Amino acid sequence: MHSILQYQEFFINYLENQSIDKEPRNLYEPIQYIVSLGGKRMRPVLTLMAAEVFNTNYHKALPAAMAVEVFHNFSLVHDDIMDDAPLRRGNQTVHEKWNVNTGILSGDAMLILAYQYFEKYEPIIFRDLAKLFSKTALEVCEGQQWDVDFEERTDVTIPQYLKMIEYKTAVLVAAAMKMGAIIAETTTVNAELIYEFGLNLGLAFQLQDDYLDAFGNPETFGKQVGGDIIENKKTYLYLKAMAFANPEDKVALSQLFASQLEDSTEKIEEVKAIFIRSGADALTQDAIEEYTLKAFATLDKMDVETAKKEVLRVFGENLMRRKA
Repeated sequence: MHSILQYQEFFINYLENQSIDKEPRNLYEPIQYIVSLGGKRMRPVLTLMAAEVFNTNYHKALPAAMAVEVFHNFSLVHDDIMDDAPLRRGNQTVHEKWNVNTGILSGDAMLILAYQYFEKYEPIIFRDLAKLFSKTALEVCEGQQWDVDFEERTDVTIPQYLKMIEYKTAVLVAAAMKMGAIIAETTTVNAELIYEFGLNLGLAFQLQDDYLDAFGNPETFGKQVGGDIIENKKTYLYLKAMAFANPEDKVALSQLFASQLEDSTEKIEEVKAIFIRSGADALTQDAIEEYTLKAFATLDKMDVETAKKEVLRVFGENLMRRKA
């Protein structure tokens, strides 16, 4: 197997050789723009890694990895429109750089392009990849709808929130890994175990994202710090704070999350202070570690070489320590 950096390089080289320079330009330029903005390329890297974990050269997994990355970016384009987000990876979002209509249509085209990459596989593998992809894409939409619904609700529970992030974020991480397993034609047991590994890793990743949204460094995070607070999102931090804050802070937090202010700087700082006083920040970090360790527990059950399990373990540890 290779290092994470090498898998990133392999994927980027493949991506750069994909031609999205077509007409009409206002449809395809935004696609080229968002896909080329960078990011960690975590999901496609996991597809390549999973293929090699099960003794298949990463080359065979490149089209599926590209499908995963295009779909992920499609979801970001539409999420940014729904959240009215100004920044993505430190750059203008598609709807800000062009307009909302262009963002919607280019996003739609990306979903179709993602499916087209599966056409590079033989029929049986194509069928299994497309079936998994369709299930995952629908779950991502369901998760996004729950995310929107929760903004208006005051009765969201932690289990409900965890189910939402499982669908919105974790299932795509899990599917990315299972696609590598499908391409490698490994056993059903191995394919399910690596899906479970990816699911728990995806949950840890999203909880880390929630934490960094409030406490990350604006220079490295790449998105607007405090964006979830501005949007009144009932994140894990918020739910834990409401569970453990003192009565005065609970009332203050509830009032802050019912407000829409033109200048949100003070709101963000007040909310973060409540997160810290209630211990919600530390509890969120505990949950990140818990789901990462759950992911690692599945490695012991997997029928692969110890050295390959260690590569996956290192990847998970690096995600847990990330700052961006």
